[in-house]
Amino acid sequence: MTFNLGLTGSIGMGKSTTAELFAAAGCAVWDADAAVHRLYASGGAAVAAMQVRFPGAINDGQVSRVELKEIIGKDPNVLREIETIVHPLVTLDREEFRKIALSDILVFDIPLLFETGGHVEMDAVVCVTIDAETQQRRVLERGTMTLEQFLQIRLKQMPIEEKTARSDYVIVTDTVDHAREQVDKILADIRGKMVNA
Repeated sequence: MTFNLGLTGSIGMGKSTTAELFAAAGCAVWDADAAVHRLYASGGAAVAAMQVRFPGAINDGQVSRVELKEIIGKDPNVLREIETIVHPLVTLDREEFRKIALSDILVFDIPLLFETGGHVEMDAVVCVTIDAETQQRRVLERGTMTLEQFLQIRLKQMPIEEKTARSDYVIVTDTVDHAREQVDKILADIRGKMVNA
């Protein structure tokens, strides 16, 4: 029996670090963002379709996220079209992972898990959280976006209070050690339930 655990949370809340903790604890982890990177890379499954529809977004045989951002900036409606190309390919990538993953617990790191309805495919969902001040500081320290861009992204995401309320488990990512303790407890709980199922 394999257990499907969704991992979600808002930007800057420690989801990637928590995914690494699950991997270190022996779980197979599928990362939605990494899947999109694979699809956009040279030879990736999304390149040909994107080239037909958005030739300006192709650079050196791969999809340029920078160019895509500019295209979306000029016409936000384009995002829906991009999603119709990319989402089915992401789903295929996830299904391939399910077939080959060798772990009793599979972790699916999906930022927009609730927003896209992906939670219905999971046996349980864990949400990472941290206070808004720490979240903003973490994102801005990366140096990859402005405060305005961060606030725009946060507006598009479901409020963290709603995400945590809808999740089976919540991990507070104030420190890595504390997050690791919570990961271990969650895995022990899930494995205990699997034994008794």
